[in-house]
Amino acid sequence: MIYLNNIKNLIKNHKKTIAIYGLGNVGGAIAACWLKTGAKVIGVDISKKLLLDIKAGNSHSKEPFVSSIFSKALKEKNLILTDNGVLASKNSDIKIIVVPVGLKKHKSDLKYVISVTQTIAKGLKKGDVVLLSPSVPPGTTEKIVLPILEKESKLKGERDFFLIYNPERIFEGRAIQDIEENYPAIVAGLGKKSLEFGNKFLKIISKKGVLLMPNLATAEAEKLFEGVFRDVNIALANQLADYCEKIGINFWEARKAANSQPFCHLHYPGTGVGGLCIPVYPRIVMESAKNIGQSMKILEFSRTINDEMPKKCVNESVKLLKTNKKTPKNKKIAVLGLGFRGEVTDKRLSPTYSVVDEFLKFGCQVAVHDPYILEDNELPENVLLSKDMSLVIKNADLIFVSTDHKKYSKLSKTNFKNTKKPLLIYDGRNILQNNLFDKVNLLSIGNYT
Repeated sequence: MIYLNNIKNLIKNHKKTIAIYGLGNVGGAIAACWLKTGAKVIGVDISKKLLLDIKAGNSHSKEPFVSSIFSKALKEKNLILTDNGVLASKNSDIKIIVVPVGLKKHKSDLKYVISVTQTIAKGLKKGDVVLLSPSVPPGTTEKIVLPILEKESKLKGERDFFLIYNPERIFEGRAIQDIEENYPAIVAGLGKKSLEFGNKFLKIISKKGVLLMPNLATAEAEKLFEGVFRDVNIALANQLADYCEKIGINFWEARKAANSQPFCHLHYPGTGVGGLCIPVYPRIVMESAKNIGQSMKILEFSRTINDEMPKKCVNESVKLLKTNKKTPKNKKIAVLGLGFRGEVTDKRLSPTYSVVDEFLKFGCQVAVHDPYILEDNELPENVLLSKDMSLVIKNADLIFVSTDHKKYSKLSKTNFKNTKKPLLIYDGRNILQNNLFDKVNLLSIGNYT
């Protein structure tokens, strides 16, 4: 086993090598943090394009410092890139799994976790460490990952190798800062030795220290609860914004005053909730609860509210067309933003896809603008995607703001000279500045007065 009292020096002096399985937005940031300590890292990913981008120094464009750290480490030969996970397992001592967990028919999809675990098991040796990072259903590490590792390797967890669960806790766009400075690391182990190693290991990069959990399942649940809270809070904000509309008051003013009380923390309403975190975690908990015969009604209701927001917002925006004696059919809609939230290149489960689909149901022509996403294979073939805003908004009958990119907050009516008149805008994120749109038919979510 790795000597517990000498972990930091063993890593810094390259006596022990870390393999990171999955070099996306999360895995790339985790790898960068370890490289900053001077560690030797094997970066593993099945995407040869991503590996080539890392070698070229142009990966992770929206995650500060990651690409430059990779380039420096490659030059110093502290970073080895490969798509051969078995070889990486054989040549490393600490294996960190950072692959996505998605949904398939509203159930958690662990195919990548299982596949990577099987790969690692083929190269697992006595004294190795396996650390799982994705958000998973409680029980996954012990009931799914552990049996795979033990069966394939013929080794025994806690006796022959350590097994740790350490959930990622990042906000895309500031991942390194979150890992190193903003939050304590959550750590759970298969047994006391695994927990002790995890504690000393994660303290190397976490300035906020470590929160030790009593068991693996509790740590897995903790990570899910973080996202569940946000999803329920967003659903509450969406309902309150709808309530404010119906009684004729401004939600944002009410929210600002309410949040001046320290026990109140209302989130933002909006066109929908995307990404592989907030929309996914409640589904994982709901699935887990269903397996034990429990109903999670608050979570179910919140998911329904947030899933319906794209349709609700499109229906509200269409009213702008109808008030100007137009029908939606054949009208051009310019949708601003494909990322699931502002300032990210991640479009997974973006509510914009639902927004586009709803407009197409009305018979509209749709074009999508995003300053960071240049190509996409999920949008219908007849929907234009471009980073050229002038092209997207040309002759548009309605502007629909779907993503809160900072660039959009600086827009004014002068940016929309080439649209149809009168200028109609639906701001689904309340990001536009009303004073820059004088005499414009601008409707913002939650801002009805």
